Amino acid sequence: MRVLMIGPARNVHGGISGVVNNFYEAGLAKKVDLTYIGTMVDGVKIIKLLKAAEALFRFCIKLPKNDIVHVNMASDVSYYRKSIFIRIAHMFGKKIVIHQHGGDFETFYNKELNDRLRRKVNKVLNMGDIFLVLAPVWKDFFSHIVSQDKIIVFPDGIFLPEPFKKQYGQHKVLFLGRLCKEKGVKELIQIVPSLKERFDDIKVYLGGVWEDKELKEAAEKYPDTVIWLGWISGETKQEYLKICDVFVLPSYFEGQSLSLLEAMASYCAVAASETGGIPQMVIEGKTGIFVKPKDAGSLEEGMIKLLSDRELCRDLGTRARKKVETEFDVSVCVEKLLVIYERVYQSYGKI
Repeated sequence: MRVLMIGPARNVHGGISGVVNNFYEAGLAKKVDLTYIGTMVDGVKIIKLLKAAEALFRFCIKLPKNDIVHVNMASDVSYYRKSIFIRIAHMFGKKIVIHQHGGDFETFYNKELNDRLRRKVNKVLNMGDIFLVLAPVWKDFFSHIVSQDKIIVFPDGIFLPEPFKKQYGQHKVLFLGRLCKEKGVKELIQIVPSLKERFDDIKVYLGGVWEDKELKEAAEKYPDTVIWLGWISGETKQEYLKICDVFVLPSYFEGQSLSLLEAMASYCAVAASETGGIPQMVIEGKTGIFVKPKDAGSLEEGMIKLLSDRELCRDLGTRARKKVETEFDVSVCVEKLLVIYERVYQSYGKI
C-alpha cells in the first residue's frame, strides 16, 4: 500500500508531530510505502505560508502515485489548511483517512462557524472514507457531522520506558505541553504560593514553549519553585518523567495527551482535567485524579491530596503504568492502523 500522509513538520513542537514520529519509530514506514509531507512549521507567518505552499506543490506531485491519503488534522487554521488537501485528494478519487487530533474542534464548529460554514465543514469531512477520533466522546460529537459508519475510535500510543522504581514523596511536579492559558498554566501558577506554604521543598517543572508573555512573567516571580525547562524531548524528557512523582495537566480542553500517557507510563501520580479524551486514560481514584478546568481551587485541592499522600501516589502511579501497558502501546496502534489502511485499500478492488 502506498500512503501519502500529511501533518505538521515532524520537528514541530506539538502532539501531532509526536504521534507521527512514534509511527515512524514503530516501523510504519517499513510496513507500507509511506511518504510524509509536513504542511506547517514553527515560526513567523510568512515562513508558515511558504511551507504550506511548498507542501501543496509536493502533495500534488506525489498524489497520483499513492493509494491512500492520511490527513492529520486539528481545528481552526489546521482544518482550513487540511481541507484544501482533502478536496484535491477527493477530486482525484483517492481514498482518504482523516485523523482528527484537535481537542477544541467542538468550540470551533459550534461557536466560530455560521450555518453555511458548518455545511462546508460537513461536506469536507465526509469526503473521508475513514474518520479517526481519539476517544469515544469525540465519536459521539462527530457522529452528528460524519457518517457514523466511517468513525473509528483510535487512541494514540506511546513507547513504554523500561520498568524502574519511582521515588515518591519528593514533591516534584511536572507539566509538559504548550505553556498557555488553555493548558491550565494560569491556574497552576496561581496556586504555587499556597503549595509552597504547605510543601517547602516543592518544585514545579514546566516543559514547553511559552505562548503567553504574562504567564511567563507570573512564573518568573517564583524562581526557586517554578523551573522552566524549555521544550524537552528524548532522554531529557525521560529523566524528568523519572524524577518527578506528580504530573499535572489542568487543560481547558484536550484531544488526547501524549505527555499524559508518557507520565502514566513513568509511574507518575496524575492530576488532570476531566475533559476530552482524558477520561479514556485516567480513571478517578485508580490511575489518577480529576480536577476541574479553569478552577484554581479544585486544582489546589487535587495537588494537595497527591503531595500529602506518598502511598496514594504510589498506588495511582503503579496502576497508571499497567493501564498504558495494556491499552496504549504504540506497536498495537500501528497494527490497528494497518488494518484500517487495508480496509480502505480493498475498496480499490486490488485485493
